[in-house]
Amino acid sequence: MNSAFLPALKSLFASLLVAAFALSATTASAADVPVAAKPDLTKGEALYTNGDATRNITACISCHGAAGASTISQNPKLGGQHAAYIHKQLTDFKAGTRSNPVMSAMAAGLTDDDMKNIAAYLDVQKVKPGAAKDASTLDLGKHIYRAGIAEKSVPACAACHSPNGAGIPNQFPRIGGQHQDYTTTELTNFRNGTRKNGPMMTTIASRMSDDEIKAVADYIAGLGDVK
Repeated sequence: MNSAFLPALKSLFASLLVAAFALSATTASAADVPVAAKPDLTKGEALYTNGDATRNITACISCHGAAGASTISQNPKLGGQHAAYIHKQLTDFKAGTRSNPVMSAMAAGLTDDDMKNIAAYLDVQKVKPGAAKDASTLDLGKHIYRAGIAEKSVPACAACHSPNGAGIPNQFPRIGGQHQDYTTTELTNFRNGTRKNGPMMTTIASRMSDDEIKAVADYIAGLGDVK
């Protein structure tokens, strides 16, 4: 072998050794990263339905109904809601980013796994939609939901929450079929700054009147199947 090539071969061999070592280290490091456990729907259902007396956690069902089908107009329907959204709201209640005396107290005793389990359980439930109550505002509500209010720079709700209110998993919540009273309250809370964990919604709601909020909330209640 020509001795002139020896330095180049040695350099190549050294580079290969370094690359092999780096690959081995990367593989080992990746193997050390724990895989997140999948949410346990059975545990989520048990906690939602029965609570946990040993931790002073009240059953969610007492306010939100069986399988998340709330019959109380001020308490949201949760069945069919995207798991990521429910998890975020529970996390925000616990952290104080979203304020509500009842929910903040409820979330305080929940672990992150508890929240994920409950959220996963509710995600797969089915809840029947409600119905619009005020025929006189239906056209206004429909227009706001589907087209927005151009002169106020209010975008169409459908752009984020989808035409039937199904939302987009991991991005925007499902709102179709939700109680009018609850939706009205939350939009009002966004507008007056009581609810602070949705900057986009704060901006949008700040441009809406009481009548516009009520009209679109009523229209939303009558949108298609919640899931």
